[in-house]
Amino acid sequence: MTNSTGTLAPERLHADRIAPVLFSPPAPDGEADERFACFGGECAVLVRGSGPAGGAAGAAARVRRRMLEWHDQFSRFQSGSELSRLNHDQRSTVPVSPMMVRFVEAALSAAQTSGGLVDPTLLGEVERAGYDDDFAGVPLPLSNALAMAGHRHAAGPEPSERWRQLSVDAAGGTVSRPPGLLLDSGGIAKGLFADVVSSVLCRHASFAVNLAGDLRFGGARGLTRPVQVTDPFDDSILHVFELVRGAAATSGISRRSWLDANGEVAHHLLDPASGRPAFTGVVQATALAPTALEAEVLAKSAVLSGPEQAAACLRHGGLVVRDDGTHEVIEPPAPYVPRRVAALAGTRS
Repeated sequence: MTNSTGTLAPERLHADRIAPVLFSPPAPDGEADERFACFGGECAVLVRGSGPAGGAAGAAARVRRRMLEWHDQFSRFQSGSELSRLNHDQRSTVPVSPMMVRFVEAALSAAQTSGGLVDPTLLGEVERAGYDDDFAGVPLPLSNALAMAGHRHAAGPEPSERWRQLSVDAAGGTVSRPPGLLLDSGGIAKGLFADVVSSVLCRHASFAVNLAGDLRFGGARGLTRPVQVTDPFDDSILHVFELVRGAAATSGISRRSWLDANGEVAHHLLDPASGRPAFTGVVQATALAPTALEAEVLAKSAVLSGPEQAAACLRHGGLVVRDDGTHEVIEPPAPYVPRRVAALAGTRS
């Protein structure tokens, strides 16, 4: 990615959640890139060398097509998407696609491991906060949002833990929940999708996937990839992590803040305990992890946990930005070699 003043070489990506992604022309040895709007932001796919997905250009184009298909399948803003159909289905148990099974499995795991902070069942609360359409308005500047915010406190789980009413039968291909329990795909889906395509791209010489701020990168040649984290207050570069493979995700409130119907400041990261936008004292967190799904969960948990616990959430390394403008870098364990995880089989939908 880039800040507002320049572009990055093909090896570089920002871990900035919403800002545009810009790359210089492909490298002479054939790194292909695809750039496109998807998942509420700018996405990019970089591939170098041939592999199971074909040549670099063909592999990047194939991933782009699949991402756009998944966007249509999991968008809550499209009435005909599979997610919308599931949310409005009045049956307690609903047949779903294999990828929806995997999403619900991932969402339940995220809720469990985060102690309920990353809750996939807050769609109703998100819509009541004013995020009921694909965000296209002018965001409220972060400094203004913080000045209007009330008391800062760490978020907590939804008192009834209603996400526990959600279950999935992978063998039977069904999802069960009480009718009316609404699911929000959010960052969990993006992290999952990045990990799924990495199981295909990892045998190419080098690859990087950026799904609106959820990054997954690696490749057979083991090339170092600088991951730049930007400041939510002025878009300057706060830190650069030099990584060979793994993932990074950034969660924060700077890019999507607005005034709700009552004139109160709102954003899309909710405190599950209250159902209201969370102001915890942390405005942005970048998490490193072996997988994009884990990075997404850790980044969001760090923001919602507040400044006292945020760094502890970033167990693989990362960066925390507090609402007073100060930040803390948590360097990855040395040497940082993410553990290998079982490749997710296929890219079926």
